[in-house]
Amino acid sequence: MFLRAVGISTANSTRLLLAGGMIVSLAGLVSPASAVTRCVNKDGRNGCSTTISAAVAAASAGDVINVWPGVYNEQVTITEPLSLISVWPLSAVIDATNLPNGIWVNGMSMAPNPGVANVLISGFKVRGADFEGILLTNVTNVTVVGNEVTGNDASLSGGACPGLPLFETNEAADCGEGIHLVGTDHSTILRNEVYGNAGGILTSDETGPSVHNLIRENFVHDNSWDCGITLASHAPSPTITPTPRVSYGVGYNTISRNVSLRNGTITPGAGVGIFAPSPGTTDTGNVVINNVLIDNGSTGVAMHNHAAPPAPAPPVNMNDNLIVGNHFSGNGPDNPGAPTPGPTGINVFSKGLITGTVIAQNTFENEAIAVGFSAPAGSLTVHFNDFSSGIGIDNLSAMNTGTVDATENWWGCAGGPTGTHCATVQGFGVSFAPWLMSPFRDAAGNEYTQ
Repeated sequence: MFLRAVGISTANSTRLLLAGGMIVSLAGLVSPASAVTRCVNKDGRNGCSTTISAAVAAASAGDVINVWPGVYNEQVTITEPLSLISVWPLSAVIDATNLPNGIWVNGMSMAPNPGVANVLISGFKVRGADFEGILLTNVTNVTVVGNEVTGNDASLSGGACPGLPLFETNEAADCGEGIHLVGTDHSTILRNEVYGNAGGILTSDETGPSVHNLIRENFVHDNSWDCGITLASHAPSPTITPTPRVSYGVGYNTISRNVSLRNGTITPGAGVGIFAPSPGTTDTGNVVINNVLIDNGSTGVAMHNHAAPPAPAPPVNMNDNLIVGNHFSGNGPDNPGAPTPGPTGINVFSKGLITGTVIAQNTFENEAIAVGFSAPAGSLTVHFNDFSSGIGIDNLSAMNTGTVDATENWWGCAGGPTGTHCATVQGFGVSFAPWLMSPFRDAAGNEYTQ
């Protein structure tokens, strides 16, 4: 029912694609009037290139490249604005077996003024790469829509990824995942199916800030070694980082209307992860809204800050994130680095001050703990959520100094967390009165009114 609610059918999950007319209109967004339309087919008919890479090498800024059905054994590297379109969705297959990536939009190649803007990638099946299926580095306004990304991260072995580029400083345990945004801004990852990789969709900042991106309506499932969707601030690249660390960070991204299902089942991985793990890292102002997060190996949403550096070390910023309107069911406990004692919907774990994060209007089912919290200072705001049973709020902080404002929630019955058969509160520093006297959303999805 919940997959259908966001427009995704498990029986037809590979059809997460735009109609052909919509693809053409998107191509027009990145194509000037003088653009050339090029073609690729396996036989070179009608003057077409026989490889996608040859068409890309011949293209000028703004060109449109239409790719006809077939299996193309190559890595496609894009370094200028263009539109790359499979004329029949998912009929053009990029098989990158024994190659680093399937598609790499590489803005790092444009020194001394790095960056690529205005690229469209639509309708491909991308498989078999040693590292990422689709990699974006130092780009602006890139749209990745209607692709199937599967079976990548093939070099992963024993928690290591031999040959991974040096600029990817924290990816050895997952080979970069299926789709990876690095130093990427104002870009859109829309209606892709991402499955069978080590991890699903990753946004990080080794080569520059990753901000103001939209990850929407993707079906991210069965990526067994890591999270479904990850926003992670990482150590800077040792090879190309030219500016102070403070100018980097992950922030103001929107994760909307995705389904994240059965990820992180071999090594613990969340449905959505927001991570600022070391001194100087930043993961702030992100919005996780209206997603379906089910049966992941770790929590539905995990937020982790594992550093509390004393001055003069740079501080960690994992503040001001919003988690709203999501559905949680059947996820696992958080991983050993930020443990919760049972299956958990959301866990916010910080070794430093945390402020400004709001958890609101979510629905929790089949979770032993709906919201876990652990921080030595600061507070968490939790309002208008529907808890069903178990522990609604668990303040896990050993020092019990971080607090939770958990007023105006539905605790599974009108008696609130002190009532019989209601969800409960565990730990100190949790305020919960007044509470809602009926669910925030009824069975028809209508919201609570006072």
